[in-house]
Amino acid sequence: MIRMAFMSRLSELEPWQKNLAVLWVGVFITSASYSMVVPFLPLFLLEIGVHKNVSIWSGLMFSSTFLMSALISPYWGALSDRYGRRPMILRSGFSLFAAYLATALVQTPMQLLVLRAVQGLLSGYIPSAITLVGTSSPPRKVGYSLSMMATASATGSIVGPLLGGTVAHLFGTRISFAAAGVLVLGAALLALFFVRETGFQPTTRQSSVLRDLRQAFKNPPFLALLGLTLLVNFSIMTIEPILPLYVVQLGGSLQNASLLSGIIFSLVGIASVLFAPRWGRAADRIGFGRVLGWGLIGGGIGNLLQLPFHTLLPFALVRFAYGAFFCAVFPAINGLVVQTTPEDFRGRAFGLNQSAGQVGTMLGPMLGGVLSGYFGIHSIFWVTGILLLAAAFFAQRDQQHWTAGRSTAAQTAAGAGTAGRMSKR
Repeated sequence: MIRMAFMSRLSELEPWQKNLAVLWVGVFITSASYSMVVPFLPLFLLEIGVHKNVSIWSGLMFSSTFLMSALISPYWGALSDRYGRRPMILRSGFSLFAAYLATALVQTPMQLLVLRAVQGLLSGYIPSAITLVGTSSPPRKVGYSLSMMATASATGSIVGPLLGGTVAHLFGTRISFAAAGVLVLGAALLALFFVRETGFQPTTRQSSVLRDLRQAFKNPPFLALLGLTLLVNFSIMTIEPILPLYVVQLGGSLQNASLLSGIIFSLVGIASVLFAPRWGRAADRIGFGRVLGWGLIGGGIGNLLQLPFHTLLPFALVRFAYGAFFCAVFPAINGLVVQTTPEDFRGRAFGLNQSAGQVGTMLGPMLGGVLSGYFGIHSIFWVTGILLLAAAFFAQRDQQHWTAGRSTAAQTAAGAGTAGRMSKR
């Protein structure tokens, strides 16, 4: 009965609405599956017999995934421009299903390290889903659609750790990896049966990473977005690894640091779920560039405002307010990527954008560790706050460039004939 009602409701939607609804669920599931196992990797290392240099092994597990993803993302982006975004979603979903199941069977840290690297090479469900939604939605609905995808990822990151912790507690960490694999399989099957990519026109150009980079350098508005993506991910990952230590400094006990940090992390996610759709609607009215500027200003001021407080409750409230503004940033950047790049380059554009983000994700923890070690944890909030405010200044300065890039992309799409007309349906 429920299935029939679901199918009936889905059939009433326009193609872009159907893709948005199905991929919202798929991104939520994929995000939850990732966050239900990754926070528990250090504990899993202990289970498979690693008792020396656990922090080093843990760092390798994280950095190997980010590094492989940064290297391979432009290649997957090129394939998506040639064969479509839906095949990339399916490729990633089914591959990650196998990788998660294999992870549940590992016996040594080296096996785990190899599989973490493989997961980085095979990742791409969420970026591909965002690309498909962004390119298939009508122009007047792109902001709303991308912000809804942001809420899917944020909601999954909230639910995932709770689900993973419960499964690991009841059945063991290996079962939580297997459960994550089954969830990703479900996300892949949703895309297989319900997602249709209409109006896609494959590129006939031969592609290489160097050629794509040269094309990116010829597009200053898009190049600026790559720099912003790197900076934003850098600022996030500079703070997040040291947040549990800062919670202890603010009065949380070492025993409860993980729980309290998880709650504070979840507040940012909850703020994203509540406010991202509002920012998306604002972007459809006033433009992605302005929304991006406000999100960066709020993120920068939010980081600086975390400095004066020396107790947990006001710190947590400021983190929530920070999340309410900062959740505008990534959907705005994704929207600007759509507006500043031609249709036949868009998959590669999102691939390059993902690589830029992964580079920032790798560099952030390294600088955060150095700064906190030499100058104290407060220095990280100063640095990231000032960097985000500087990024907001440059974002406002580049408004005209992004508007020009949007016009160029629109002209390119219009010249594409059928694909251009289909994208406006």
